[in-house]
Amino acid sequence: MRVGITGHRGLPGPIEAQVKALLAEKVKEYGAQDLVGVSCIADGPDAWWAQLVLEVGGRIEVVVPAREYRENLPEWHYQQYDELIRRASDVHHTGIAESTSHAHQAGSEILVGLSDEVVAVWDGLPARGHGGTADVVAYAHRVGVPIAVLWPEGATR
Repeated sequence: MRVGITGHRGLPGPIEAQVKALLAEKVKEYGAQDLVGVSCIADGPDAWWAQLVLEVGGRIEVVVPAREYRENLPEWHYQQYDELIRRASDVHHTGIAESTSHAHQAGSEILVGLSDEVVAVWDGLPARGHGGTADVVAYAHRVGVPIAVLWPEGATR
């Protein structure tokens, strides 16, 4: 089973803890031996999901939206990003240089195309910019990839 991830970054501490718990429960639903997590491994749900998949014995594949993608993530995340990309069984690239919303959407579309299902850490609201979680969810719906939405009850961003 190939399970992609999309989700909101920069969640407040209490919501972050709730989301991590929801993801930890979700990963248990899949058989670890056949589980492949597909992620862009940005800080937040992307990296948490990839780490959880590895912890249960699955594999990860990484989608890199742009050559400049890593440099546009928070510096404190570089170590985890580098470790996850090193542990990836495969790395997919969009071929785009600049890390823009267009590149992020292109990466997410590759991610959806590689996935049997996508887990979306999504509050149900419209995207704050092109390529946001809502856009990824809408794309997955358009191409017929099932979405599992996870969001703590009553939480707001």
